[in-house]
Amino acid sequence: MAASPHPVRLTTRLVDGLVCAYAPAAGAVGVLSPAVACRPVPGDGVVAHAVAADLRHAYYTTLHAAVCVTADGTQVWRTPFKPAADNAHGHLPDCELSPDGRVLWVYRPDAMAGRDRPDQWVAVDAASGAVLARADLETVGHGGVQLAHPASGGMLLNVGEGQDGTAVYRASLAGGRLELLRYPWDDRCLIDLSPDGHRFLTVDHAQRDLTVHAFPGGETVFTLTVDDFGHDPDTVFLEWSGGHLTPNTLLATLVGETEDEEDWFRHYRVDARTGRVHGEFDAHAADPYDLRPLGDGSWLTTGPGGHPVRRTAS
Repeated sequence: MAASPHPVRLTTRLVDGLVCAYAPAAGAVGVLSPAVACRPVPGDGVVAHAVAADLRHAYYTTLHAAVCVTADGTQVWRTPFKPAADNAHGHLPDCELSPDGRVLWVYRPDAMAGRDRPDQWVAVDAASGAVLARADLETVGHGGVQLAHPASGGMLLNVGEGQDGTAVYRASLAGGRLELLRYPWDDRCLIDLSPDGHRFLTVDHAQRDLTVHAFPGGETVFTLTVDDFGHDPDTVFLEWSGGHLTPNTLLATLVGETEDEEDWFRHYRVDARTGRVHGEFDAHAADPYDLRPLGDGSWLTTGPGGHPVRRTAS
């Protein structure tokens, strides 16, 4: 399967304390070098991160604030999370840029932070740090994962509540207001959006199945169980990883144990339109989560130094 001739979208990683952004040229494979490496403000513990498409600014969350810096670490703005958290464990704020780079979406796990208020989802002006809109969530989450919709400009958010399950939300900004919808599930983990934004992928919180949903309504396109991959559902599980290798091909991850109680994992290719399982896929991943499909026929794993490795099936 050949990679697309078009460049892949920007991706970021925290390597050696720096927020590194990678924008590989079309066809580039192997260990990627960062296009920019942004230095956080001294003393800041980076939890989540994003970099603007023009590579001039990095954004990140700490346990206590959302921050914007230039590449050399000069602070542009800081938006504190008030009141201050009364503990340092169990809550990981998340941030993600809108597709146009104008809005930084911030998930605040305020309940677990001991702020005596519900969790919040906040839209922040990426240029100034000013709060544009916010909404209270009906969650007590430890952390969140956000996915920017490539066409609508909206966002999807998965809030992880530990043993209590998950919540999946959709939001957009309209007329200065945050329009919020919660999907009717408490047992599905958001994994990926298709490159065209027409579908999204979830995996059951108990790891028994995966489902492809239509966007925006969330209607089921198809569901696959562990049985559909030829494994025993009593001993094998679907992992919360994978995604769109191409617009029409998914990668799913299954995990289990050998008779000698050694852990194993395998990736499988799946037709994203029909649910047909095409067979095993060698991603050269170090663990079940060492895989980020890019949607253009390529994917990322991790090199020895922490920088991503871009791979293609060819």
